[in-house]
Amino acid sequence: MKTLLMFVFLFAAALVVLMIWRQLDHRADRAEMARLIALQPKSPRVFDPAMVVDLPDPARRYFEYTIRTGTPLFTVADIEMTGQLSLGTKEAPNYMVMTARQVLGVPNGFVWKMSGGEGFMRMSGSDSAGWTRFWIAGLVPVARFGGTSDHTRSAFGRYVAEAVFWTPAALLPGRDVVWQAVDENTSKVTILHGGVTQDVYISVTPEGQPTEVSFPRWSDANPKGVYRLQPFGGYLSEFREIAGFRLPTHVEAGNFFGTEDYFPFYLVDVTNLRFPQSE
Repeated sequence: MKTLLMFVFLFAAALVVLMIWRQLDHRADRAEMARLIALQPKSPRVFDPAMVVDLPDPARRYFEYTIRTGTPLFTVADIEMTGQLSLGTKEAPNYMVMTARQVLGVPNGFVWKMSGGEGFMRMSGSDSAGWTRFWIAGLVPVARFGGTSDHTRSAFGRYVAEAVFWTPAALLPGRDVVWQAVDENTSKVTILHGGVTQDVYISVTPEGQPTEVSFPRWSDANPKGVYRLQPFGGYLSEFREIAGFRLPTHVEAGNFFGTEDYFPFYLVDVTNLRFPQSE
């Protein structure tokens, strides 16, 4: 009996510790989201095509399509989405249905907080510039890493690329944002922040609508499990005007974009997007 009681006590204590640990993760997510939202410009400039008149033609068309003249240039977005996420392979994707909220604040960071799957195998957690933390059933930690230069570099690639489709005002030309033409309908933007540099390639239609985004991502999502530069990217569609911006509400993306190994493991539809002020 004493052994059984001791087991029950230890199990209950472990359960309490895990619950507290999970709540601390939630608190960190909320704090980082609030920090990013606080960086939203209070009285932003408004878009004028003169701001991009000297850019290469595909880049100029990109901005003139995605930002209406006179639009306040908010750079932090709060995005709600539904979709499918795969933790499998191209041959056996095993997509899970998921919902997520993301606060995107280039160049300062992002938080992507998701929940998906069913029953005991329900997965939840978050990605950010500083961490990756995921749980099964809200109680069992299954992935916890971050705080390394590899993670920082990989995360920077992700959230800079996402700015191309959800916060174009964050990528207007400046000292640390440089645009170059690649061909008639493709431009490259190079972003520098905190000693990390990322190139992103944007393909646009003759009207300037971005249709593909790709970039060399620092990633260990490969058979050897080692960090290296490898192609990442995806497709944008279902554009909608939101607060003066024309933005895609459907995105599919994955590793090895542009090769026969391309696998779109991330398929999302935006259900709400806003440009919030400080909470």
